[in-house]
Amino acid sequence: MTTPFHFREGSAPLLISMPHAGTAIPADIAAQMLPVALAKADTDWHLPLLYDMADGLGASVISAEYSRYVIDLNRAPDNANLYPGQDTTGLCPVDTFHKQPLYVADKLPSAAEVQRRIAAYWQPYHQQLQAELARLLSVHGHVLLWDAHSIASQVPRFFAGKLPDLNFGTADSVSCDLGLQDALMQVLKQSPAAQAYTHVFNGRFKGGYITRHYGQPARRIHAVQLEMSQCLYMDEAAPYAYRPALAQQLQPLLKQLLQGGLNWVVQHGGAA
Repeated sequence: MTTPFHFREGSAPLLISMPHAGTAIPADIAAQMLPVALAKADTDWHLPLLYDMADGLGASVISAEYSRYVIDLNRAPDNANLYPGQDTTGLCPVDTFHKQPLYVADKLPSAAEVQRRIAAYWQPYHQQLQAELARLLSVHGHVLLWDAHSIASQVPRFFAGKLPDLNFGTADSVSCDLGLQDALMQVLKQSPAAQAYTHVFNGRFKGGYITRHYGQPARRIHAVQLEMSQCLYMDEAAPYAYRPALAQQLQPLLKQLLQGGLNWVVQHGGAA
């Protein structure tokens, strides 16, 4: 089996996680799926390319190899709903964001199959994530975990109308120090590049399992999720092409946000 993640070790106290960027689907699972699943429409497309400034910032980067349709790395292993009372997709999704079935009717993943996928795909990603957070914490005494996501700008299942361009989640200001959140807000306020984009903190997307579970500011691990509207850098219709000209307008702001968060963590993140 292909390694279920891609990882590069960096030198700065910054780890960028991309749990939904994977596109691979193992042949045995694909054989049980309907054609709509193989289009992988709900992928966080092209994020490793969009975040190509990561190496220059000294960031460590981990990204998924396998599609979220295989298993969702940003869900709890017990499949607890992140947004009680609201519709969402689960640990092993059975439908798309538009409620199209992913599987042939009698081929839904069994409880045993879900556990197999947790062991084969979910646990290795999280073990690497934990190990790198521990390493960065031991080297620097503090760390910023940036959970990178993107989504179509309009998905009626989850939200009405068009989503803001930049959706920051800090688990209602619990997963990171308020000073870090304020530092990101200052970047958005002061950067000329930010004026072209709308943003919100802790709106519909407050952060998934990774942000909520690993963000522990008391332990000097500060986690932020950024969910971006895909119309900012790509075509939202198949074949979901990357739009370099659009991306190049967005990337300076992404770099400024990452650098602003990193600067705050270096200056303040080690405070008791």
